[in-house]
Amino acid sequence: MNHDINIKKVRINCFRQSKVKGEFMLQMRVPGALINAKHLSMVQEICERWGNGTFHMGTRQTLDIPGIKYENIEEVNKFIKGYIQDVDVEMCNVDMDVNDGGYPTIGARNVMSCIGNAHCIKGNANTYELARKIERIVFPSHYHIKVAVAGCPNDCVKANFNDFGIMGVNKQVYDVDRCIGCGCCVEACQHHATGVLSLNANNKVDKDTCCCVGCGECSLICPTGAWSRGTKQLYRVTLGGRTGKQNPRAGKLFMNWVTEDVILAMFGNWQKFSAWVLDYKPEYLHGGHLIDRAGYKEFKKRILEGVELNPEAKVADDIFWAENEQRGNMHVMPVSQHKTAGPQN
Repeated sequence: MNHDINIKKVRINCFRQSKVKGEFMLQMRVPGALINAKHLSMVQEICERWGNGTFHMGTRQTLDIPGIKYENIEEVNKFIKGYIQDVDVEMCNVDMDVNDGGYPTIGARNVMSCIGNAHCIKGNANTYELARKIERIVFPSHYHIKVAVAGCPNDCVKANFNDFGIMGVNKQVYDVDRCIGCGCCVEACQHHATGVLSLNANNKVDKDTCCCVGCGECSLICPTGAWSRGTKQLYRVTLGGRTGKQNPRAGKLFMNWVTEDVILAMFGNWQKFSAWVLDYKPEYLHGGHLIDRAGYKEFKKRILEGVELNPEAKVADDIFWAENEQRGNMHVMPVSQHKTAGPQN
């Protein structure tokens, strides 16, 4: 069959082009990487009925179904209406119309997360619940953004390589009267974290608060409960991480010891910031590149507009990126090719 296919339109609908002519791979969103197991039977039916019988776990924790022929896309979109209704509309409270079938955009990528404290003994935060709240704010949107939520600074989900990487942390609380001076926390911090704990002359624990990452290894190992995670859930946020062929880089620390309210309010400004940078003309450009184009200072001003920071919060005054320059002279180009942010005259 000869196809005249608008690839860009199909991609916006969350179907990825295949090397096989006329075939595509559907990428189904799983915000927070946790859904009801009942949906897997539906995925199997799509694979066997319209796909090639195989299934792929997407690198962004999507449910990927390859081998779908172009002429079947409309039928598949109608079939997944119930899934989108259950997962995005009802589970994440996303404001979107599913009557047309299929996804309305691919811009904001699936919000990833590790299992967090719903299972992991090292998890400080409920990652999938936060991921679903972020999904409601950033999706649907044509502006490209990648977000991942990690339960602790161990960062198993590789949040550090996303436009925004969020990690659950806590201000650990030390009850000196419960401490027996066993040194378990000191050893755990030395082997698994940043080595900020030490035993003093009184056989109690001293802490270098400057370098504590809030991971909770001390609270996890303490046999008497002298260390605890405290009652206030906090987060650290890294910024501008990315993979890619041209200029991959790890994210830089943007905010530390911030509350969930701060994070959600910040994401509330993302689409407005993106629209301004791109002169209100969405294009396929990663969020980190938008930050680069605007400059960190301008980004910080706009993304934190109206955001009320909690008393413990810290924000980077400036960020100095350290990119892995795999291609020589990648930032050197004719002045006419330099990109600028904001409305163009």
